[in-house]
This record gives sequence, C-alpha cells and structure tokens, in this order.
Amino acid sequence: MLEYGKKINEIKDLSKNIRLNILKMALEAGASSAHIGGAFSLADIVATLYHSFINFSKNPEDTNRDRFILSKGHACLVYYSILKEIGYISDKELLTFEKTESILLGHPVKNLKKGIEFSTGSLGMGLSIANGIALSFKKKKVSNRVYVVMGDGELNEGSVWEAMMSCAHFELDNLNIIIDKNGYQQTGTNNEILRMFDLEKKLNSFNLYTESIDGHSINEIYETLKKFKEIKKPCVLIANTIKGKGFTGFENDNAWHHKVLTKKIYEDALIEINKE
Repeated sequence: MLEYGKKINEIKDLSKNIRLNILKMALEAGASSAHIGGAFSLADIVATLYHSFINFSKNPEDTNRDRFILSKGHACLVYYSILKEIGYISDKELLTFEKTESILLGHPVKNLKKGIEFSTGSLGMGLSIANGIALSFKKKKVSNRVYVVMGDGELNEGSVWEAMMSCAHFELDNLNIIIDKNGYQQTGTNNEILRMFDLEKKLNSFNLYTESIDGHSINEIYETLKKFKEIKKPCVLIANTIKGKGFTGFENDNAWHHKVLTKKIYEDALIEINKE
C-alpha cells in the first residue's frame, strides 16, 4: 500500500507540473492564443498514462515503444508538457510554442525525435490511425500497446464510428481509447450541438469494453487502465472531466477553449495550482 500511495502521489505531482507547463506555454504564445481548457482537462489522464502505462525509452524513436495518439490535437499543450517532463523537449523549446520556426505548433506536427508520433488535429482521424498501428502490432506478434485520446465533441465525426466498428471487428485488445468527456466543444456544449445520449451503452453495443470514471481521480484512472490490460477486447475509458480543471477561473468556461492568457490570470492560476 505504501508503494501504491507513493505512485499516486508521484502522478499527482506530474499532473501539477503538466498544468504549470501549459500555463508557461500559453503565456508565451501571447496574441497567438492557446487551447487551454481541453488541455487542462486531460492533465490527470496524460500524467497517469506516461507515469505508469506507456512504455517509452530515452530514445523516442525506439521501435519497442507504445504509441500515444492525441486525436484531439488542439489540446497539444498537454502533449508538449508531458514530452518536456520525460525529457524529449527542453525547457527552451517549450517556450517557443507558436513562435516562428518552432517545432511546437498549435496542433501536433509529427516529429519522432521529439516524441510527437503523428500530425493530428483534423478531428475524427486519430482512432483510424490507432487502429492501423494496433492491427500491425498484432500481425507482427509484438506486445506494444496503442493509446488514443479523443474529445467527446470529436465523436460528432462519422469516421469515428467506422473506426469503432473496425477495432471491434479486428479484436484489437492492444488498443485503449480514452474519451475526454468534458461536455464542451469549440462553439458550445455538446448537448446544445449534438447529444450523445448514453455513450457507454452505445459503445458497448459495438462490442467494446467500456467504463465511465471520474477523469480527475488518479486512483480511478490508474485502476481502470490496469484492468484494461487483462481484457481481450478494445477498451474505452470514458473520462468524465471538467474543461479547464485545475484553476477555478478556467473551469467550465468555454471561452478558454482558445483564448489569450494575460499575465494577471497567469499569476492567479500559478497561486491556485501551487497551493494544491
């Protein structure tokens, strides 16, 4: 139990560092603005994945690695933040976000030397990419796993549902799908734009194994992903999250989907996050 408690605390610390990195990058972006809300909602999930589940090495191009695909590419700040924490991106590079000639753009652009697996951001494409990789791993009889993070607004795309059928058909039990269910998309709430109704029931009907959890409970994220390793089906984690989670000024305020971060708000957010 002591070892488990230590692990959970390490993940919490990592999640805090991710949010602090996001703030730094958003501030440096200045008038270019940044997608903060959907990055903050993913911090706890991404911290848990990279701390305890994704197999990576000092060499980001090591072929014996798991694959992480951020299908909701506009949340790239969380991706760049974790790549900095594991040593693939430097502090100096982190602060070039959205600058001329930077490798860190407003959506991820493939750069294996820096751990960026694929160019993403055209919503609805990430799961199809993940399916292809997972299928190739099974054909090659290798044990690598594939983790893909999607947004709940992204589920409006028809290509997602073709991909859901495909991963079930090919029995891709080396694939984990994580849905950041924060209830919002760019122009409003999901309920206003296109309701999903009972998402868990819908996904289970595709012959996927699905669980809904609190997407900010490190314990629940950890235990669910651990369970998924033993299930012989493609697995979906529906993470019920709060957009902007981590700073009360961002939470459930969809203006922070993409907005300029001022120095004053940056300083207020630093104070609140560092109190945790």
